[in-house]
Amino acid sequence: ILLANGVYAAAYPLHDGDYEGENVEFNDRKLLYEEWARYGVFYKYQPIDLVRKYFGEKIGLYFAWLGVYTQMLIPASIVGIIVFLYGCATMDENIPSMEMCDQRHNITMCPLCDKTCSYWKMSSACATARASHLFDNPATVFFSVFMALWAATFMEHWKRKQMRLNYRWDLTGFEEEEDHPRAEYEARVLEKSLKKESRNKETDKVKLTWRDRFPAYLTNLVSIIFMIAVTFAIVLGVIIYRISMAAALAMNSSPSVRSNIRVTVTATAVIINLVVIILLDEVYGCIARWLTKIEVPFSDPSLGAHLLCNNLLHRFRFVGRPGDYVYIFRSFRMEECAPGGCLMELCIQLSIIMLGKQLIQNNLFEIGIPKMKKLIRYLKLKRQSPPDHEECVKRKQRYEVDYNLEPFAGLTPEYMEMIIQFGFVTLFVASFPLAPLFALLNNIIEIRLDAKKFVTELRRPVAVRAKDIGIWYNILRGIGKLAVIINAFVISFTSDFIPRLVYLYMYSKNGTMHGFVNHTLSSFNVSDFQNGTAPNDPLDLGYEVRICRYKDYREPPWSENKYDISKDFWAVLAARLAFVIVFQNLVMFMSDFVDWVIPDIPKDISQQIHKEKVLMVELFMREEQDKQQLLETWMEKERQKDEPPCNHHNPKACPDSLGSPAPGHAHHGGVL
Repeated sequence: ILLANGVYAAAYPLHDGDYEGENVEFNDRKLLYEEWARYGVFYKYQPIDLVRKYFGEKIGLYFAWLGVYTQMLIPASIVGIIVFLYGCATMDENIPSMEMCDQRHNITMCPLCDKTCSYWKMSSACATARASHLFDNPATVFFSVFMALWAATFMEHWKRKQMRLNYRWDLTGFEEEEDHPRAEYEARVLEKSLKKESRNKETDKVKLTWRDRFPAYLTNLVSIIFMIAVTFAIVLGVIIYRISMAAALAMNSSPSVRSNIRVTVTATAVIINLVVIILLDEVYGCIARWLTKIEVPFSDPSLGAHLLCNNLLHRFRFVGRPGDYVYIFRSFRMEECAPGGCLMELCIQLSIIMLGKQLIQNNLFEIGIPKMKKLIRYLKLKRQSPPDHEECVKRKQRYEVDYNLEPFAGLTPEYMEMIIQFGFVTLFVASFPLAPLFALLNNIIEIRLDAKKFVTELRRPVAVRAKDIGIWYNILRGIGKLAVIINAFVISFTSDFIPRLVYLYMYSKNGTMHGFVNHTLSSFNVSDFQNGTAPNDPLDLGYEVRICRYKDYREPPWSENKYDISKDFWAVLAARLAFVIVFQNLVMFMSDFVDWVIPDIPKDISQQIHKEKVLMVELFMREEQDKQQLLETWMEKERQKDEPPCNHHNPKACPDSLGSPAPGHAHHGGVL
């Protein structure tokens, strides 16, 4: 309450001491810095037990989970590299891309935009078609199945590792304690009690009701709707930029520029997307923290859940044919996929966003912003201090030195960063097999970066006991399940894997892929262009074009039902849907099988726990037996106290039931 009301500026545990310098005494902080928080020790295992000792179990579990996740990325990266190398090795043997690059086919394609774009040769997209094979080949399907099983194995491996840590850290019998109210919550409750508002009659404690929270919830809802609208507006703006940029480049006189229109437009649009994502991520993160603060959650765990929901909500964000395209605002024509497929464009987008986000936001911001804040605090302190500033700094107490560090803001940003990366690795791995490799390289730096931040840049957090990573485990499982569905749709509807299979087994005359490209292209009579949409320069190729081709399954212009969807389209669509169903159920079954086969508790740990339980039962039984013996001994002594003595005055109390004298006793004369 004192913190919430501003009586105290901060409250935090002190660090053990300094971590660098010649005359610094050896302490746990210095040991963590030397063996954990330096980039030069990236090849070493993390000292998780020391991390847990210094920061507590909750932070120790985070770094243990991050280490397991990074370790599991190694086999995924190796398989991803093999899939990529397979695409490189078979590039020259790919018949569809060879046909697209063969200039002898002389296939004239329809314009990519209205009026300003002219007809173009399909062979000009040769480079894109060859590059698409690197990520769109039969090995991609295998890799998608592998990554689904990898995600299930990773979750099981983490549960086993978590159980080992629980046993080692004596958390097997630990139960989560009742959440303690946060300082802000107690301050609001105190303010409400002073106003003599409603009380809970059973516990005699004032609590915040839904009426107290309703204004905050309403503000939160309106803000979320507004920011989602802003996000969609920006996405729409990027789409319009792509369309306009494509039309502008199509007017360029350079053949090389016109042949690379799609790659240029995609790359520049993705860079704009990346900048917007980073800016909105920071803005939405600040707004989410503010909205969470005004909601006044009861405890710190509920604070993390509210912040998580707000962050996730703020991160969410059909083409036609020639003569009948789909338009935005009746002016901007929707883009269509290249003859080589849309997977290459998706790969470019994912690679730029993933690499850019990790390099700029996750690493550069985490390194640069704390350093900048620290420098600003140092300059401000130097300006306010006397001339002998350096001596003043040396005489500072530990609590004063730690006060200049950044306050600990919780583990939610750290987990969120890795959850988004896990989504990149699993959700779209069918279109970007190198994602695990880039994630691995990033995490090798990320572990040491986070370690250095906790040891050198942040105030020491309050140690909190915990036996698991909480809600984040369920989120990871949900992403793993969702990845199966998304990869099934990416392979089925984005790549040409299914159309190639359908052509190979239904339409190919010689059992090869020869003729596949021509089979996927439909014909259009240029006389059927809508008014004002035909190319301004129809003779740009040097000859008159009467029929142009476009990627779709439609009836030709000389058919009775010209430009209607053909039977081939329905055959391919049925195969796509069948693949989604089979792929999803098969991979889900295999993932559940892996989950069932791998036990959650390692065998040696379960045996050790069983032995400890047996020893505990034996100890309790021995204690009960000892208690029983002591009780019997005490009762015997009490019984003996109550019995009369054995002598000649009371012969019946003697052991001899007949009352005869004991051996060695004499009754004659009363003399022994």
